[in-house]
Amino acid sequence: MDIDPSRENPSPESCFLPGGQSSAALRQAISQILHRFTYQEARRGNGKDAVFQDLSVLIEAAEYGRLFEGDGAQIRGMSEMLGEVAKALGMYAAPPKEEVGSRDDSSGVDEKATEVGLLFLKLLGKVETAKNSLFCPAWKTGLHHLAGPVYIFAITHNLEQPWTSPRSREIAGEVLSLLLRVSNCDSVAGFLHGENEEEKGRFTMIMGLLKPDLNKESWKNNPATKHVFSWTLQQITRPWLNQHLERILPPSLLISDDYQMENKILGIRCLHHIVLNVPAADLLQYNRAQVLYHAIFNHLYTPEHQLIQAVLLCLLDLFPVLEKAEQWKGGAVRPTTHCDEVLQLILTHMEPEHRLLLRRTYARNLPAFVRRLGILTVRHFKRLQRVVIGYLEVYDGPEEEARLKILETLKLLIQHAWPRISCRLVVLLKTLLKLICDVARDPNFTSESVKIALLQEATDCLILLDHCSQGQVKGLLAKIPQSCEDGKVLSCVRKVQQASEGAYSDGT
Repeated sequence: MDIDPSRENPSPESCFLPGGQSSAALRQAISQILHRFTYQEARRGNGKDAVFQDLSVLIEAAEYGRLFEGDGAQIRGMSEMLGEVAKALGMYAAPPKEEVGSRDDSSGVDEKATEVGLLFLKLLGKVETAKNSLFCPAWKTGLHHLAGPVYIFAITHNLEQPWTSPRSREIAGEVLSLLLRVSNCDSVAGFLHGENEEEKGRFTMIMGLLKPDLNKESWKNNPATKHVFSWTLQQITRPWLNQHLERILPPSLLISDDYQMENKILGIRCLHHIVLNVPAADLLQYNRAQVLYHAIFNHLYTPEHQLIQAVLLCLLDLFPVLEKAEQWKGGAVRPTTHCDEVLQLILTHMEPEHRLLLRRTYARNLPAFVRRLGILTVRHFKRLQRVVIGYLEVYDGPEEEARLKILETLKLLIQHAWPRISCRLVVLLKTLLKLICDVARDPNFTSESVKIALLQEATDCLILLDHCSQGQVKGLLAKIPQSCEDGKVLSCVRKVQQASEGAYSDGT
């Protein structure tokens, strides 16, 4: 036989009848409703909705002075209870657990979030009223316990996700704005790390609230947790992030190691933020940088262009950290670096790759590797040459991103490794001339601006080749005007000849 909770517990309105408006009665009423909300009604379909309505009426009717009234122990007790209420409300409006292979079941979450957000606005409004009152100095204790759960709720429903709607995002944004105002913070970053050196900030507290949901067994129970963690992490930069390294590194590695592509990319972006905002000395301590490198490097074997892009950007910023521990002292052959290892794998994947999105991703990042290695790029020259020739031969779509980036790579290669260019002069010259002819006669829907950019980049490569070969390119191009009538091709040839004449007339 079920006991009717309405008989077992007094109605919330009774606490505000004449003679019943004491802070003790208010604490008792909140405690009873919290008990019903978290335990008695947890197994009933619509039971929580009814309890939520009771709680909403109770909070709305409560006077701000009664929330923070009494001695130190009573104030702490009420504040802790309000914190538990905020946690329970956050769980009430949380999106359902992700189930593999099941359809999204987030319907109704946005409506609950809107109702909870409106209730949080009322509760924070009472805290703000107490703050502005001269007779209620205990509001800080209440805010201390409310701030963390309210922040997590606001970020959960402020981001554009399947469980949110424009209305719920609007209300969540208002909750976040009011929380910052009550906390005397100008920004979320200030709220998290403190507005000044004396203020501690709330990042540690929020990570403590998220920690139970960020371990291997529980992090997928609430699909919002990873997004709240990632978004919050992005708000903390130098010099505050390194003191939280032990809290943020394990969850980031855990998320990046998931089998779902969305989670892999999210985790890599978290790791990239850590690499950018934690000093190299802290990353090198306890071999953390090597752990990061191996965790990130393994993702290069997954042929997904968005993941590869995130991984390569992260690795390029991690290389300087790793190389601090491997300083070359001269007198011997320079050892191969992590950058060499990554470039070797990239070139191995680039040669047979036929998917356009992956080709563009690899080509987009190749110039950065050549800049990073400089003259040491000669270690990879044979494979780089094959990649350059192969990619310049293939049309890449209207934007021609891959071929433009490969031409940029070739320019850098000539500049950094010019002593090795002369023996490859004829092969590279033929490739560039073929590209110029193909672009000049291009029947595809490539815009004129893209064609001009391709021709200009190819011409710049020819000019650099001419400088490296002491004017040999000019001589090899001398007979082209006699057999070619295409104006664009002839224009490129003339630019090379003019640049060559100008260079040698100046004695260079």
